[in-house]
Amino acid sequence: MSKWTTADLPDQTGRTIIVTGANSGLGAATARALSQAGARVILACRNVAKAERVAADLPGATQVRPLDLADLNSVREFAESIDRADVLINNAGVMALPLRRTTDGFEMQFGTNHLGHFALTNLLLDRITDRVVTVSSAAHRIGRIDLADPNWEQRRYDRWLAYGQSKLANLMFAYELQRRLAGEGSAVISVAAHPGYAATELMSHTESIQDRFMWLGNRTLAQSAEQGALPSLFAATTAVEPGAFYGPDGLFGLRGHPARGSSTAASKDLAVAGELWELSEKLCGLI
Repeated sequence: MSKWTTADLPDQTGRTIIVTGANSGLGAATARALSQAGARVILACRNVAKAERVAADLPGATQVRPLDLADLNSVREFAESIDRADVLINNAGVMALPLRRTTDGFEMQFGTNHLGHFALTNLLLDRITDRVVTVSSAAHRIGRIDLADPNWEQRRYDRWLAYGQSKLANLMFAYELQRRLAGEGSAVISVAAHPGYAATELMSHTESIQDRFMWLGNRTLAQSAEQGALPSLFAATTAVEPGAFYGPDGLFGLRGHPARGSSTAASKDLAVAGELWELSEKLCGLI
């Protein structure tokens, strides 16, 4: 595979693409590249004011719509506002937070990163014409899905293991969604991506001394948000393999250009994926 960049991004004129968390970081970089390629971009964000500042600098047609993935009522209201979209990019996320809970009582990382996007995708799926891209992370490798206690109510909370669980859930959701779409004979596909190590605001909200180390890593090791957005852009716009996982091609997947990536055996556990789907449906009130 050649070193794909935004210069290779296909013309997106006439396409509508939803990007969650497009008010900063990877989401803003993704929205900018898609807008420059001609897409109509819907910036789906909790912080509407920040999203409007990003949208003001985009060259193409844009819309800013409120979406708080930590509030299922907000997710439902957003979904009801969408007539159709070609692509949904499930990009928004939180990382390594102190123990907090969503409006609906879920652990914040599992609730925002996975359940919010799970609900959003399922509520929108009949109006998506091309594909769903779900952004996971190399941190899925430290994740374990605890089906008995996904919201850390019965065990001692660990912020990094909670983040790993949420990112593993993202990846398992993307794989399971593709299996279900294929089983239904749908033309819509599901793809997963990860940015490697990219310098974004996501790295500075642990509310602990770890923020200092994140800041140093962003300055010395991380690639830019624009580079980190490339796997998502590649997955959203090119002829990719349905159900595949794309990330950077260099330095253990931490940086580089988009390429087909690998994931853990746990991410491919069909039984757990099915149970996670059923649990997510129940928690999100979709059944």
